[in-house]
Order: sequence, then C-alpha cells, then structure tokens
Amino acid sequence: MKKLAVLGTAIALSNMTFAADAATQAQIDELKAQIAALADTVDAQAEGPANPVYIGGYGEMHLNLNQGKDNEIDYHRFVLFFGKEFTDKVRFFSELELEHSLAGEGKPGEVELEQAYVEVDVTENTQVKTGLFLLPVGILNETHEPETFYGVERNNVEKRIIPTTWWEGGVMVSGQIADGLSYDVAMHSGLNAAESDANGLLTGVESVRSSRQKVAEATANKAAYTARLKYTAVPGLELAVSGQYQDDILQGAGDDEIGAALLEAHAVYQTGDFGIRALYAQWNIDSDVEDAVAGASKQNGYYIEPSYRINEQVGVFYRNSMWDTAAGDSDDSEKTQNDIGVNYWLADTAVLKADYFRQETAGELSATGYNLGVGFSF
Repeated sequence: MKKLAVLGTAIALSNMTFAADAATQAQIDELKAQIAALADTVDAQAEGPANPVYIGGYGEMHLNLNQGKDNEIDYHRFVLFFGKEFTDKVRFFSELELEHSLAGEGKPGEVELEQAYVEVDVTENTQVKTGLFLLPVGILNETHEPETFYGVERNNVEKRIIPTTWWEGGVMVSGQIADGLSYDVAMHSGLNAAESDANGLLTGVESVRSSRQKVAEATANKAAYTARLKYTAVPGLELAVSGQYQDDILQGAGDDEIGAALLEAHAVYQTGDFGIRALYAQWNIDSDVEDAVAGASKQNGYYIEPSYRINEQVGVFYRNSMWDTAAGDSDDSEKTQNDIGVNYWLADTAVLKADYFRQETAGELSATGYNLGVGFSF
C-alpha cells in the first residue's frame, strides 16, 4: 500500500509536466527518480531482509513449598535463542541458557550452550544437522518451553531416566518416509560414567543424568547412536519410539567395557479439550560387570498424564509416575509420585502454574508439597 501511494504521487507529478518549462521539467524528473527509489526502499522494508536473524527465548521461575523441608524460590532457567537463515536451504540455530539465576565459582547455576548447529536441506524431505543438538528422545527433550506442558516442574521420568534436557555433539539425519511418518538417526558424543565412589560403585551409572558430558571438553573415545521413528498422520496424535546405544559408557577408562542401551516409547493425543500423554523408558546396562553397577544395571520409569482444557485460559491435569534407578537388584527402590494441578495461560506463550504432589519410596511416604510457577516464551 505504501508503494502504491508513492507511485501515485509520481504519476501525478508526471501529469503536471505538460505545463512546465525545461528547467522545471528537469527538477520534476529528478524528484520522480527520488520517489521511485524511496518506493523500492519501502517495499524492501515491508518484505524484510532476505536472510533474517531470529531471536527468541523462554524462562521460568518456581516456588517449591516442601512440607517438612525448607521452601525454595528459584529462577530455574532463562534461555535465549538465536538463529540465522544463510540461504533457503542452510540455517543455523542456537540456545544459550542461564540456570538458577547466578553462575560462577561456588554459585548454584551454570551458563550452558544447549544447542548450536547448522542444518542443511539435502532434499525436499531430508535434512542434516551437524553441531550440538538436542537428542530425539522422549516428549520434553526437544520441546520444553513452559507453556507447552503441565506442571511447574518437569516430570521425574524425563529427568531421572531419559534424562531431559539432554544434548550431544555430532551429526543427525532427519527425513520423511511418508505423510506423517518421519525418522531421525544420529551419531554423537556419549555419556561418561567413569566416576566411582569409595566402594568402587560407578556413581555415574547410578545417575545417568550426572553422566552427561554436555560437550564440554568431553571424552570422545566412544560414540553413541540414537534413532527415532515418529508417526503423526492422525490429527492430534503423536506416536514415537526411540533407542540409543553406547558400547562403553566408561569411555575406555575401565578394565572392561560397559555397554548401555536406552529404549523409549511415548504417545501424545489431543482431541478437543481432552489430552493425554504416556511415556515409558528403560536403560539396560551391561550386567557382566554387575559388581560395579549394582542395581543400576536396569533403570526404568513411566508416567501417564491426562489433562483437560476448561477454556482458552485454564487447563487441569493429573499425573501418575514411577521411576527406579536401581531396578536391577532385589531391593525395593521404586519411587512413585502423583501430581495434580492447573495451568492458567495469560497469553498463548505466558503461563501461571500451580500443583500439589505426593511422593512415595518403596511404598512409604517420602515427600509432599506444593509448587507455584510462572513461565513464558517469545
């Protein structure tokens, strides 16, 4: 519209030239050229740059009211996204995070680079990522902005078993097999569980989460491999299965190798106002060295989470979850938790949250409490 108005002015000036003398005509011609150049500038600004830079981010603050323990308020994370379209087929994406508000020696938080990769469209249906990226495992690992899930805290199965948030460095090929059927295959850096306690038990195996190297001068003697198959052909439905294998989670530091395999499957379904999520994940860790890994040779967990959107702003949920990081022995180390709560969306990407949880360990009450939170993305 702006360009049309500018050009209209130029046409009007052109129609006036019949009455002008030679000197006046020269001035009018110069003015017309300036107006035409201005029109092109206005049009280019309306369309935007050919290769834009994208900026976004998200953040969340939590208040945990733990019965029998100290209450805690924490600005859990603040994240900035930066992306760049180099060409129609080549792009860059990055994610920089500050955890727990304050980082540095002796401080509770960290500054972390969670993503930094180049993606190339090899064909219309095939892309290749290389760099540092989130692994294609679980529901939350790739999509975890606060307004996209229920509950103040992320569920324990996707923290203790998977473990979200989980990124590695390497190369990944993604593509469409058919309408609604896609795949991802990645070769990347792996876990390092070589740390042990005074009794020789591998603490890194007992807590897979602590074995993440985060691509920070990471030992790379042994690679890992992840693959996912995802089905989304039915509106509102996502079915996926993923697996990972690493032939030595000690990265060559032990007398024997300890192989580890992760299997994960999940379903997400949204029909109208009703939604449901269900996920199961299991680690199998080489039992030939069971004296070193003890019950951690098998670790598993699941959760099921129905939800209902009362209106555009309010939604409620219930979650039942179980996880066990020492399921390979006879000890009753299973943890269960029930959560119930509400999300109140101030806007599409800004949300207030409140929930109550009750946790049991080996059938005995171990924790209860309330959580309040605020989150956003942009």
